[in-house]
Amino acid sequence: MTDIVHENVLLKTHNTFGIDVHARYFVAVDNITALQTILAGEKFSNIPKLILGGGSNILFTKNFGGLVIHNQICGIEKINEDADHVFLKIGAGENWHEFVLYCVENNYAGVENLSLIPGTVGATPIQNIGAYGVELKDVLQEVHAIDVEKNTMQIFSCDECELDYRDSIFKHALKNKYIITHVVLRLNKKPVFHLEYGAIKEKLNGSEISIKTISDAIIQIRQEKLPDPKKIGNAGSFFKNPMISETQFLNLQKQYPKMPYFKEKNACVKIPAAWLIEQCGFKGKRFGDVGVHANQALVLVNYGNGTGAEIKKLSEDIQESVKEKFGIELMTEVNIV
Repeated sequence: MTDIVHENVLLKTHNTFGIDVHARYFVAVDNITALQTILAGEKFSNIPKLILGGGSNILFTKNFGGLVIHNQICGIEKINEDADHVFLKIGAGENWHEFVLYCVENNYAGVENLSLIPGTVGATPIQNIGAYGVELKDVLQEVHAIDVEKNTMQIFSCDECELDYRDSIFKHALKNKYIITHVVLRLNKKPVFHLEYGAIKEKLNGSEISIKTISDAIIQIRQEKLPDPKKIGNAGSFFKNPMISETQFLNLQKQYPKMPYFKEKNACVKIPAAWLIEQCGFKGKRFGDVGVHANQALVLVNYGNGTGAEIKKLSEDIQESVKEKFGIELMTEVNIV
């Protein structure tokens, strides 16, 4: 039941790491009025608040002593269209992958490369999710959010969200200050395919290219590479791929000529974090009930009874090792609470 505040709620099923922690208070909301009513209540005005969607990008290291608001605001509405585009307003509580499948079914292009990314729609602009050559910022039109302090609605344009590589204003200047209720995306009626990644071409292998075949290929790739959180606790990629200067890259390349890389704008070079972690010997290693996945070194896993503190310690050991070996600082993609 929504809108009812519960006390001392177990969060194990509300985070994909499966960490066994409790929230002092917990409420699920499925509409804006209910959310604003909760925010207006004096009881919760001076305690920390945490907005939870799919729980797929969070690591709990301890019990949460405030109010967890589980955002279940759903709905997909076509609010505008022109000759080339359709504009959809999506509730923050909608499952992202289910929304991508909805777009594929309706032949709305632009998000097919983002298939099978876990989590809910509301988290996508915070993280500026991206995969296989596409990022949310390529299709984002607006973000609708409630100012936690003023309890008023505000609409942010894509530019105002300051989206960057796995980053946004909601992780910095506006962190914890707004609750996203809806996202407006601009999707294409005439698809523009992004097939730069070799793995996609291999999966398609001469098949007809469409948003459906691309989505299917990416689903297959992700299922082969990434563990299912329902079977083994994880939050997908734990670290961002680091950006380094061209000078630093050229120096490293002399030592590690086989080091993979991607040239980026502003004379930066992106290095796959998974390769760095593997070179440090962590891939497939288990430490008690936590470890690094055998197929994808970017993914830290909970084998069942691991704690958030143990996973955090493992992540810090990895960061320290990569820094020592390569002089590169790995930044976490997962939100650590």
